Order: sequence, then C-alpha cells, then structure tokens
Amino acid sequence: MPKLSDVTALLDELYPPAWAESWDAVGLVCGDPDAEVRRVLFAVDPVRQVADEAIAFGADLLITHHPLYLRGTTTVAATGFKGRVVHSLIRNEVALLVAHTNADHADPGVSDALAEAVGLRITGPLIPDPTDQAGRRGTGRIGELPAAEPLSAFAARVAAGLPGTAQGVRAAGDPERPIRRVAVCGGSGDSFFDAVRAAGVDAYVTADLRHHPASEALEAGGPALVDAAHWATEWPWLRGAERALLDAAEKRGWELETRVSQLVTDPWTAHATMNFPSA
Repeated sequence: MPKLSDVTALLDELYPPAWAESWDAVGLVCGDPDAEVRRVLFAVDPVRQVADEAIAFGADLLITHHPLYLRGTTTVAATGFKGRVVHSLIRNEVALLVAHTNADHADPGVSDALAEAVGLRITGPLIPDPTDQAGRRGTGRIGELPAAEPLSAFAARVAAGLPGTAQGVRAAGDPERPIRRVAVCGGSGDSFFDAVRAAGVDAYVTADLRHHPASEALEAGGPALVDAAHWATEWPWLRGAERALLDAAEKRGWELETRVSQLVTDPWTAHATMNFPSA
C-alpha cells in the first residue's frame, strides 16, 4: 500500500505544480506524508458535503479541482466552514490535495475532458503552452464535430453531455448558425475571447459568461457562445484523473480503491423561466 508521499509524488508527475498559474494554490493542503493510502475520492469542490462523503467512504485522500484556500489564510480555526472542513478531514485522517490550473494545462486535462464530453475530436490547445515543444499542453482546447449542426442542436448536445445543474445550458447567437469547429474551456473562460476569435471557431463552450463581455464578443463578430455551469464544465475531468491515477498505480503495483463524487456542488439550486416582455 503506498504512502501519501508516494501518491502525492505521482500526482505531481501527472499534474506538475509548476504548470499552475502564479496566483493558484495547488498541492497537498493537509495530511501526513507517511500515512498509507488505500481509498481516494475525487471531487470538484472541497465543501462540507464532499468532506462528509470522503469520511463516509473511508477515503484516505480527497483530491479536488478547486482549492480550499485560494487566497491564503492565517488560520485554520474551526470558526468558519473552511476551518471546519480542515478539522473534520484531519480528525478522520483524510488528506486533501488540490490539482487546479496545473490540471487545466495538462495533456490530457480539464478542457480535454470537456471536449470529449460534448463529442468533439480534439485538434489542439486554444492557447498553447510555449514551454511544450509538442504543442499539446495549454489553456482550453479546439475540436471538431463529426458534422456541422445548428447552434440549437449543439447546445442540446452540450446539455446532454454534461452533468445536470439548475442553470442548464445557455446559448448566444443565431439558433440556426451551423457549428462544426469549437473552442472549449472548462471553468471561467471569458478572459480568453481574443484567442477564441483568433482561432476562427464557430462556437465557444465555457462557463461564468458575464453580460458585457459576452455582448461585446458577439457584437465584434465572434463565434456563438454556449455557457454551462462552472461545476458542470469541470466535473468530467474527475473521471480522467481517476483513470490516470489508477493506470499509474497499477504500473507501480499499488492497489487503490477510487470513487468520483456524484454530489452536485454547483451553488445554484433552482431555475425559473421568465416570460419575454409583451409588446
């Protein structure tokens, strides 16, 4: 049975911390490097419900995509929900490890999983990593559909390929516009509109699109936009990360039991359709 330090070293090979953005907080958050690891739970968010699931599963390690302390902290006192998560995990001997933007930039990474979930054949990164001579790593991905289809049908394809949330999937642009070549970015992606326009794609799939950037992107003649819940665009990566860990563990002779959390931790819990203003 591997130690936590062994599993951490393996995950650092799959998702090197050096690939993370300078503002990010990745790696081991809590846990004893000498503790043995037998069960691993994968989840997007290190929230209380996920910590409870890890404990109930008997996990020795919880791997999340989102950091618990993205902006740092001076205390882990159990006076707030983050401190309570830390105390609960330590009390039950569950380590917490984060793979965030280092997993975004990996090959395969978060956007690869998103592209595959919506039926795209990946052709390369949206924004290539200049340090990758093979030209496969980077931010976002570009892919192609088997055949062109209307934006309305493509939006339905995205909705069918991702886990359900209250938000659902929104589309901006002519519903009949033909879509074939697509850019995707798991998580918040409206800061990459320049790269998306330069890529000459028909549509862009991402999350957290804001009114003004989206409106300006459309007015500038950009591609159609498809906006899904942040959590939903990143959840598919968990399956890929689980497979990568199990494959690497098997080569090392490790026996690990893993699980991907099915908890929907998207913060939005209800959706109400509004009527258009009457004439």
